[in-house]
Amino acid sequence: MKTTPPPAGRVLPLVVAAQFACTSLWFAGNAVLPGLLHDSHLAGTALSTVVSAVQFGFIVGTLGFALLALADRMSPARLFLLCAIAGSLFNAGLLLPGQTAASLLTLRFAVGFFLAGIYPVGMKIAADYFEGGLGKALGYLVGALVLGTAFPHLVRLLAAQSAWRGVVLATSGLALAGGLLLWWRVPDGPFRRAGSRPEPGAVWRAFRVRPFRAAALGYFGHMWELYTFWAFVPLWLWSYQVRHHEVGELGPGWSFAVIALGAPGCVAGGYLARRWGSRRTARAALAISGACCLLSPLQLQLPLPAFGVVMGVWGMAVAADSPQFSALVAQNAPAAAKGTALTWVTCLGFALTIVSLQCFAIVLHKVEADFWFWLLAPGPLLGLWATRRPAAPEVR
Repeated sequence: MKTTPPPAGRVLPLVVAAQFACTSLWFAGNAVLPGLLHDSHLAGTALSTVVSAVQFGFIVGTLGFALLALADRMSPARLFLLCAIAGSLFNAGLLLPGQTAASLLTLRFAVGFFLAGIYPVGMKIAADYFEGGLGKALGYLVGALVLGTAFPHLVRLLAAQSAWRGVVLATSGLALAGGLLLWWRVPDGPFRRAGSRPEPGAVWRAFRVRPFRAAALGYFGHMWELYTFWAFVPLWLWSYQVRHHEVGELGPGWSFAVIALGAPGCVAGGYLARRWGSRRTARAALAISGACCLLSPLQLQLPLPAFGVVMGVWGMAVAADSPQFSALVAQNAPAAAKGTALTWVTCLGFALTIVSLQCFAIVLHKVEADFWFWLLAPGPLLGLWATRRPAAPEVR
């Protein structure tokens, strides 16, 4: 007997909670890296390499899921649960004794692989419940991703460095609980259109349509900036405190705050999208974060209160455009290939993050800290160029 799906307003908080819980796995390796490397005697493993391992795993996972069209062929909630279980287990694998650089990177790759069944699938579930108001719904959903990304920094702040194992256990347990919650309480949505078989050609045909292509290019420009900014926020804060010894240490609490402010940025963007539309909202956020990139050499000269305000604004803007681009992609994708289209675009966007991360790691040793973030400015500029003209009427 087919059950009636619950109202979208009741489902959204559950999807948001599950998304937050499961995406805490994303930067768990970053937050525990100093303690893990110390206890495992793995000096020299670069932060950019660990982050890139997760991103590469996510890319391989999204590519595989897209080719098989899993998000369209099976229940999204079931796929979400299976990936949450697997991701939590591989994250907990960091607790195994005798870690090597190879095992560390393999475990983080595996976590990234199964996150491919969490982040884009969560967006797919939201799209199955919302036609109008999708930008607002995804604002909450991506806000949960941002909080999940920042969460390990908060746990590390509350625990001593030697207690890094507690961070691993907390994030693994949280992810498992999130997967179970969504599977138990969220059935397939009323706007779901199941795909019968993989159709990579459907996504290629979508890329030939200007509204879909413009949304995808805007998303790619946003992704060039986002994860590299998040990954190197702690190093940027360290560079500031080196210049200003009087401010003391800007530790995990600052990193958590800067990244976590992206969550209210996403939510506020969702409400603005109801009035302005997703395209205008995304462009406003891109313009602000792009300006922060270009003006970054001035930031290290600011007094601490002004520096904190600028970093807070940047942290909000850098994430606020993500749900709006995802909404535009979903609205302009073929109905029966919506999950696959979201997964493909997400896959390509995260492929760009690896290039950005590795380029940034090279730049770190070549130029002064003042000019590091100039490397990220081309991303917002690409997004602004791609979305310079309205491509199609929006469903708000």
